[in-house]
Amino acid sequence: MENQGPEPPAHIPRSSSLESSWGRARPRCGRGQDPRWAWHSVHRLSSRLRREGPAMAAPEGSLRKRKVADPGLGLESSPVSEPDAAACPTRLSAGTFWLTRIVLLKALALVYFVAFLVAFHQNKQLIGDRGLLPCKAYLKSIQQYFHGRISWDAWSYAPTIIWLLDWSDMNFNLDLLAVLGLGISFFILITGCANMILMGMLWVLYLSLVNVGQVWYSFGWESQLLETGFLGIFLCPLWTLSRLPKYTPTSWVVLWGFRWLIFRIMLGAGLIKIRGDQCWWDLTCMDYHYETQPVPNPLAYFLHQSPWWFHRFETLSNHILELLVPFLVFLGRRLCLLHGVLQIFFQVVLILSGNLSFLNWLTIVPSLSCFDDATLGFLFPSGPGGLKDRVLRMQKEKAVGVEPKQRYSCLVRRVANLMLGILLAWLSVPVVINLLSSKQIMNTSFSPLRIVNTYGAFGSITKERTEVIIQGTASVNASAPDAVWEDYEFKCKPGNPWRRPCLISPYHYRLDWLMWFAAFQTYEQNEWILHLAGKLLANDAEALSLLALNPFEGRAPPRWIRGEHWRYRFSRPGGKHASEGKWWARKRIGPYFPPLRLEDLKDYFQARGWPLETPM
Repeated sequence: MENQGPEPPAHIPRSSSLESSWGRARPRCGRGQDPRWAWHSVHRLSSRLRREGPAMAAPEGSLRKRKVADPGLGLESSPVSEPDAAACPTRLSAGTFWLTRIVLLKALALVYFVAFLVAFHQNKQLIGDRGLLPCKAYLKSIQQYFHGRISWDAWSYAPTIIWLLDWSDMNFNLDLLAVLGLGISFFILITGCANMILMGMLWVLYLSLVNVGQVWYSFGWESQLLETGFLGIFLCPLWTLSRLPKYTPTSWVVLWGFRWLIFRIMLGAGLIKIRGDQCWWDLTCMDYHYETQPVPNPLAYFLHQSPWWFHRFETLSNHILELLVPFLVFLGRRLCLLHGVLQIFFQVVLILSGNLSFLNWLTIVPSLSCFDDATLGFLFPSGPGGLKDRVLRMQKEKAVGVEPKQRYSCLVRRVANLMLGILLAWLSVPVVINLLSSKQIMNTSFSPLRIVNTYGAFGSITKERTEVIIQGTASVNASAPDAVWEDYEFKCKPGNPWRRPCLISPYHYRLDWLMWFAAFQTYEQNEWILHLAGKLLANDAEALSLLALNPFEGRAPPRWIRGEHWRYRFSRPGGKHASEGKWWARKRIGPYFPPLRLEDLKDYFQARGWPLETPM
């Protein structure tokens, strides 16, 4: 008779909890079946393992680890194998910002890269030696104002390292600053690491361009980039180039500096709207915005056709996101996270619906300070030795009280962070006063370094779109009925009604943007537009590089140039103009500036120190 083994202890209840402990099929203990079958199976398997020796030892250990104790069995529980760390990674803890710093630096470097790319492509034509508003003439005017010296007063009025450079080749100087900025920002964008030296260089380089850029650099996002970049300097260690500098954790002062920045940006934009234009109260501003914004994109055409109730919803949502949501940043971690998500979503919507330069991309950067390592960990791979794994180890070491030995530089950094906090608080006083004032002004700096500024956007909405169309003719007589006037086309601004709106964000065409402002002003308020006309009369290659179409390419330059004022509106889907393939319908308003010849502008150029153009 086969040895059945010892009987199971009497205290084992009739249960089938052991039946699933083995990786083979067996009868399930149901009603009418003896549960002692499982005990005999255990005994037989153990005897077999002993007979077959060490070769089966490893499976025995593995199988025993799979047994789970049942309190009802009264058996000693077997060990349960720990989950594999690679298969089931431990989650990062909240409250640290090592990965946040990397994401912040990469995002900021991207915006810097685009800004310096725009500068490299356009500065020579706009503020170069033969630019529309030469920066050399601008600096000389500042020098003359301060009695002909490059004094501290001149430096403080327009802080720029161009004061120290040779002015004989200003194009070279401008390209040098732009190329240096491109190289440094590209390095940070690729590597995700920086130190205070590199971030400080980016800030000084861009500050130097902004302070000689005149009207071309008069937009709010220039000051916003400088304020964001100044905070970015203090994100980093002084010398170390490491993505995870263990002796330099991300400063809470800097994080709250970023949060204070996004709070002011959004609240300032919301307050300027309700103080600036009745349509924001009537919830009708979005009826006009997509059509009249500076440089519409293709999606703006379709969004403009949305029903009225959708535009009301958009306007109301805008008020909520700009006037209420910013306060969530002060209400604890979870609401701060919600604030960051909502603001980034809002900026993405704005990016999709218009070409607002790198403004919305830049506004995302301080919003990232709302997220800690626990929330941004999904952006990083989980492999051993990776950034996420290293941060996890640092968190575990800190949890058990193991921290890097404090250095003297750590004390210096704490003092520097404290001084930064005091500086930001002091410079914020006039900004807060401006926010609370009924006469709020937007996009203003209270110091030439632009460390803390006021912000705002679209305080008033234009209800109709007008454009300046520049035309040339080869006719001897500009007033002759048979004179043929041909249009110059700009890179992105509306002109030819058949041309699809462009999509360029985060890139930015500065001339196109200024043409939008010029359309609801006069040419006397925009001297540069007559300088542009003179350059077109001479077929100037630099000026023409800012345009998309020169109708006189390969021909003699035009004899006359004029500016015409037109009213533009989006074509209506299914209507006459749309059926002809037109994106725009336009109607002439009248002349913007009269027909001009090159000789008519001679005295005008000489009075402003602009070089006289020679036809090419």
